[in-house]
Amino acid sequence: MKRLSIGVMFPSSRNAAVDVRACARHAESLGLDALFTGDHLAASVGTMESTLTLATAAAVTERLRIGFGVMVLALRHPAWAAKQIATLQHLSGDRVILGVGAGGAVHGSTAWEAVGVPYAERGRRTDAALDVLPDLVTGRSAVLRSGVSIALAPGAAMPPVWVGGGSRAALRRTARYADAWFPSMITATAVADGRRELAELAATYGRPMPQLAVGGSVLLGPAPSPSLLSGAAAGLTQYGVPPEVAAHLPITGPPSQAAERLREYAEAGADHLVLGVIGDDWQRQCELIAEARSLA
Repeated sequence: MKRLSIGVMFPSSRNAAVDVRACARHAESLGLDALFTGDHLAASVGTMESTLTLATAAAVTERLRIGFGVMVLALRHPAWAAKQIATLQHLSGDRVILGVGAGGAVHGSTAWEAVGVPYAERGRRTDAALDVLPDLVTGRSAVLRSGVSIALAPGAAMPPVWVGGGSRAALRRTARYADAWFPSMITATAVADGRRELAELAATYGRPMPQLAVGGSVLLGPAPSPSLLSGAAAGLTQYGVPPEVAAHLPITGPPSQAAERLREYAEAGADHLVLGVIGDDWQRQCELIAEARSLA
């Protein structure tokens, strides 16, 4: 099996109880490749502000990549987003992975209304930001939608862009702008199908084939709790995943069984997996993920 990089999502919290430093140190000590956080202003599950969370993780680690999973780019002015990304690159020593999404319907429109951005324009604004972001981050002059030309300093290396979402629009956005496609909650078969479609789209833009990064969920160990699994499956259906698919998407069982699932995704063309933990024992689950990766 080709080497599959494994990242994990920070545990979600409705308060400030998550010890970001301890989580980051633990993930790095296990040899995991990356630590990701969600990016929401207002959502059904509470999260801390993404750039500050990742900066804290970067400050206590040396090797671990830090990633947005995903930044809702259209909620920010692109110049401010570029400033945050460039600063995070400097603070982390170029370890940022810039996951980008247009914002899903499951979280509603409250955040968009709060910042005065029309929800219906989120896709167009995401594309417009991706048009200028490489110049803004690297310190070159860019012309914004307002017509103003600006160059930010200090510039930084542009991080790899991973475009989230499983829609046709996300595939097109990936082919046009990104280094990787970053869908979540899809089967290995859907990964292989999407890879073929992405190759065709990338060719139409004259760009190289992007990598594939897949978001998933895990509950490893003997006899996973049926109530936790059913709750996780119910959560997936909120994102439009059919119930018969949602029931089988979480990676479960002992590490040896999970290793087989990792191989399936690698054989389907995935280069990266980013795993969210089901349940409360985040540190132990990370240890089991690391064991499964070693077996795969």
